[in-house]
Amino acid sequence: MPDAFRIVVLISGSGTNLQRLIDTVHTPGGPSEIVLVVSSREDAFGIERARTAGIPTRIVARDPGADRLDRDRALADVVAGEAPDLVVLAGWMSILTGAFLDRFPNRVINLHPSLLPAFPGMHAIDDALAWGVRFTGVTVHYAEEEVDGGPPILQEPVPVYVGDTRESLAERVHAAEHRLLPDAVRLFAAGRVWRDPQSPRKVHILEEGQL
Repeated sequence: MPDAFRIVVLISGSGTNLQRLIDTVHTPGGPSEIVLVVSSREDAFGIERARTAGIPTRIVARDPGADRLDRDRALADVVAGEAPDLVVLAGWMSILTGAFLDRFPNRVINLHPSLLPAFPGMHAIDDALAWGVRFTGVTVHYAEEEVDGGPPILQEPVPVYVGDTRESLAERVHAAEHRLLPDAVRLFAAGRVWRDPQSPRKVHILEEGQL
């Protein structure tokens, strides 16, 4: 029996996307397993979600006075200790530098609540409403040092309706997140995501017969 596909999830908050991954792709002893959850905050509720599921947890706190590279090296050491096949940023509220990302080339993915490259940054839902767009959406993309700048892997559009509030739009965006992130993890676990080494902005989703 092949080894399980090993996943490490990084969080900073309530962990609703983590919970979705626990419910859909976390199969201890099976084909894919979340082997560690790391939080940047001790009070993040996502830590409780992981513990309830029996998943080991670690805290690697953000210290505003500390050197970011030192923090990312320490974080990378923690994550590398679990030999992950994939690192998932599921609400990790901190920019990662090359000191972390270079340790896991093409193995770190992020979830963003817009159709990138539109509306990068912390206020994507508010920005979509302010611009009056007809559609926003969700993107799963490779994490790079540029904020929300890595190439998209999967995207799903979400309509914006007349009269939408931040709360009503966020509800539909989060529902799309809960669909798209597990789909992306499953594709990685199946070996179906291929990033072109000659043109790294191009990401291909392989059919099963192309494996």
